[in-house]
Amino acid sequence: MRRFLPFLKKPPVVSVIRLSGMIAAGQRGLNDAGLAEAIERAFKKGKPVAVALVINSPGGSPAQSSLIAARIRRLAEEKELPVTAFVEDAAASGGYWLACAADDIIVDENSIIGSIGVISAGFGLHEAIGKLGVERRVHTAGQSKSFLDPFRPEKEEDVARLRALQDQIHANFIDHVKARRGMRLPDGQDLYTGDVWIGRQSLEVGLADEVGHLVPTMKARYGDLVKFVSHGPRRGLLRRFGLSIAAEAASELEERSLWARYGL
Repeated sequence: MRRFLPFLKKPPVVSVIRLSGMIAAGQRGLNDAGLAEAIERAFKKGKPVAVALVINSPGGSPAQSSLIAARIRRLAEEKELPVTAFVEDAAASGGYWLACAADDIIVDENSIIGSIGVISAGFGLHEAIGKLGVERRVHTAGQSKSFLDPFRPEKEEDVARLRALQDQIHANFIDHVKARRGMRLPDGQDLYTGDVWIGRQSLEVGLADEVGHLVPTMKARYGDLVKFVSHGPRRGLLRRFGLSIAAEAASELEERSLWARYGL
C-alpha cells in the first residue's frame, strides 16, 4: 500500500551483510572478490540508514581480511553511513579484522573476540617418505624457492624467515586495530598476544562496545518500523549443483580446524 501513497514516510532500512565462515581466496571462503558485489549493494541500494555486519568467523587469510575491511570502510566514508558489527560465535583473528571495519562492535555474552596474532601450521613428512623408500627430488633456481619444504627437515633459517614475515603481518593487524579502536583501547595492556576474550570481557579491554543483538539494537536506534535487507554473495552454478564436492570437502576440513582452535 505504501508504494501507492508516496506521501507516507518509508520505514528506515538497515542493510545486513553476513560474514560467516573461514576467510580465504577461492569459491568457498569469505573473500573480497566473492563479497564485492554484495557489499556494494548493501551500501548503495535502497538508501539505507546504516549497515550491519553479522560476523561469525574464526579467521583465515590476512590479505582477504584486509581487502574486505578496506572495501567496507571506503564505502562507509563515501556514503557517510554508520557501520555496526554484530558478533555471533566468534570474531577471531581475521574475523576480528573484519569487525574493526565497523564503527562499533556488539557481541553476545558468549562471543569469542580477539586472537590478534598470526599463525602458520603444517606437517613434517621427511621421515615418513624415508620409511616408504621415496626419494625427494627438488631442483630450484633461487635459494629460497624450496622454503619450508614439508618433505625435508626443517631449517632454522627457514623458520626465522617465516617469523619475520609473520611479524610484518602482525604489525599490520595491530595498526589496523589501533587505527579503528583508537581511544577505546586501555593503556598498558598487551592485547596482541593472540589471546581471546569472551563477551563482556571484550568490553573491559576495549575490543568491543556493547552486549546485544541485531534486531533489538537497530530497533532501539532507528525505531520499531526499521526494515532489514540482507545482502549476500550469489552462488555460482558449480556450487548450486554440487559439482565441486572434492573442493568443498577440503575447505570444510580446513574450516573445521580453524573453529577447533576456539573449542567450537
